[in-house]
Amino acid sequence: MSRERASRRFYRIHIAHDLSVYMDRGRNAEQENRWSFEVAWEVANKVGGIYTIIRSKAYVSTEELGDRYCMMGPYKEQSARTEVEQAEFPHHTKYFFLSVVTGTWLVDGNPQVILFDIGSTAWKLDEYKSELWNTCNIGIPHLDNEANDAVILGYLVCQFITEFRKAAEESSSVQPRVLVHCHEWQAGLGLVALRTRDVDVATIFTTHSTLLGRYLCAGKIDFYNNLDKFNVDEEAGKRQIYHRYCMERVAAHLCHIFTTVSDITGIEVEHLLKRKPDIITPNGLNVKKFSVLHEFQKLHTVNKKKIHEFVRVHFRGHFYGHFDFDLDKTLYFFTAGRYEFGNKRADIFIEALARLNYYLKTSKPDITVVAFLIFPARTNNFNVESLRGHAVTKSLRDTIYVIQQNVGKRMYESCLSGRLPDAMDMLLKDEIIKIKRCLYGLQRSGLPPVTTQMLLMIGMIQF
Repeated sequence: MSRERASRRFYRIHIAHDLSVYMDRGRNAEQENRWSFEVAWEVANKVGGIYTIIRSKAYVSTEELGDRYCMMGPYKEQSARTEVEQAEFPHHTKYFFLSVVTGTWLVDGNPQVILFDIGSTAWKLDEYKSELWNTCNIGIPHLDNEANDAVILGYLVCQFITEFRKAAEESSSVQPRVLVHCHEWQAGLGLVALRTRDVDVATIFTTHSTLLGRYLCAGKIDFYNNLDKFNVDEEAGKRQIYHRYCMERVAAHLCHIFTTVSDITGIEVEHLLKRKPDIITPNGLNVKKFSVLHEFQKLHTVNKKKIHEFVRVHFRGHFYGHFDFDLDKTLYFFTAGRYEFGNKRADIFIEALARLNYYLKTSKPDITVVAFLIFPARTNNFNVESLRGHAVTKSLRDTIYVIQQNVGKRMYESCLSGRLPDAMDMLLKDEIIKIKRCLYGLQRSGLPPVTTQMLLMIGMIQF
């Protein structure tokens, strides 16, 4: 990696250190017999925002540690088939007998990944749950499949790390230094098992938002003003997530280093998980690559043209009958995340749009706002009205294309005979009729549909 690129990756306004000296692709880590394993439910398995966080840090981690950095998670066949290039794990594979899929993740940095086949070890679930009860007094309901999978994943990670450390110790004269970094409660039991089994590894637990906090916010509670007043055991019990809450809390207390991603989340975990984070590791944007203003302006122009083209090609059909606004006077707003109306603040976004709409109608009527609300959700088909819009706009485009070819031919014939083309003779009467038919087809009495697909609303809230 170039020194300039490394400095951009690690840029902070208040830091002047050159961290590119650490980017040696694991040579220093190999001399020190140092290993780093990052465990998360969303490794090569897109569920929510943690997938993006894990994926975005892979490049820098592999530049520093090389193949001594490895990500671990559950094997999800549907996503792994397209995101993972299977290959043998290059270190100490002869010591392992677990059902795993190894390879490299097809993202920037190509980190090593180990994905555990949870289903193949489900027969040991009762054994794992019994150990969890004996060591931590946490009972897992039989019918909670997600919690059961988290238990299996945790103990598989523990078993792998235990055997790996023994192999690393036997293969080198230098004592191995192994770090296990777990994200969220689904992966947290890995470090819990490592700690209760006294495996000599360092552990980090990162929570991006507490489980109980998500449920409380979804219940429209004045959350931040009452953080110090919640009876956490009672609130978790009311929502039937007490066992999951305990899994998260025990991981936060047993890890060597506890981190979270923002100051406000740090306050949240201090009250709900009863431990203050040791370090805040904020998510953020790489701002240095935009530090030169003209580069940023050029990039902004290029990307806005792409959005313009997308709206012209794809959304003219969706907005047919109402596409009377000027794209040069159009603003684009975006929000995206899990399909949780309250937790992801789609309600506030829509309310803000309503207020902005009123302001623009009264003061700046020539400005148009196109807002994109992007949420993954189950669908069963495209919206019929949206498909109709694409059909009528395609009909108009095809008609104009044919007429354009005919007009061009007539202009060519006219010029070839030595006459200047007459504008009145370019469009024939039947061509004008065809255009009028298309224009009448574009008329619409109602508003465009809110969604482009028909949503399956089982257990969900429709906007």
